[in-house]
Amino acid sequence: MIRCIAVDDEMLALDLVEDNIKKVPFLELVKRCKNAFEAIEILRQESIDLLFLDIQMPDLTGIQLLKSIKKKPVVIFTTAYSNYALESYDLDVIDYLLKPYTFERFLKAVNKAREYIDLKEKALFQESRKELPSSQNYLFVRADYKLLKIDLKEIEYIEGLGDYVKIFLAGKPILTQMSMKSMEEKLPGSDFFRVHRSYIVAFNKIDFIQKHTLSVAGKEIPISEHYREQLFKNINKDKIEN
Repeated sequence: MIRCIAVDDEMLALDLVEDNIKKVPFLELVKRCKNAFEAIEILRQESIDLLFLDIQMPDLTGIQLLKSIKKKPVVIFTTAYSNYALESYDLDVIDYLLKPYTFERFLKAVNKAREYIDLKEKALFQESRKELPSSQNYLFVRADYKLLKIDLKEIEYIEGLGDYVKIFLAGKPILTQMSMKSMEEKLPGSDFFRVHRSYIVAFNKIDFIQKHTLSVAGKEIPISEHYREQLFKNINKDKIEN
């Protein structure tokens, strides 16, 4: 499931994006945002894969928003102005929907976004299979101005937050400056699995799995399409209903 938000200062435009999203089985609308500031807050709080973004908005334009965030989701511009097309390529925007657009044109854009996300997650998955020696059951991370020793058995799941990762242990989370790629390289692939570009989970901490989500310690975590098949291959399928 591709988690997305729509950002536009026009309610009719937001209604159109929402209606189109509802017609696409692999899209999930997390939030509608009336301005760029609402979108920035959601991007800080949630794991978002795809951003439908208007350009001409008061106070902060879509282009200014895009330039202000470090961890960028895949972006589709939705605008009534064609003169921003060239700049959108410089910002690595996946597609440019010129209002008014048809559902067929919308579907073409989201399919392009889906292909890009799948390729990106496939690359991340291949990087994630590096393992530590089996004898190493702990790691050290920098947090609170010291090196903390973490027992791998206590890790429930890990969330990527841009240049930081939050390691959730039984009791309290630990925030450390590290990329998800670096964290993956420190974890044994037999015990931990990446289920989304922003989440790594411990196998033995999973409570249950649904089609597009799983639960760890009461936390609902999204499963990306690419990771789902491999996840089920690594778990005893006889004990899980598809």
